[in-house]
Amino acid sequence: MAVPKRKTTKSRRNMRRAHHALSAASYQECPNCGERKRPHHVCGACGHYDSREVVASKSTAA
Repeated sequence: MAVPKRKTTKSRRNMRRAHHALSAASYQECPNCGERKRPHHVCGACGHYDSREVVASKSTAA
């Protein structure tokens, strides 16, 4: 059974985890309503995706 011969120091352990950080989510402006939305996602405000209405918005449905 493999067992470490020496204790891994906090410094070496933390250096190994240096690339585990999360990056901030990117947003872009919806071409239809101007709200911020995630790229390649349906706009939550107006329901448009790729210049057409995919989901009926709350204001249209009411």
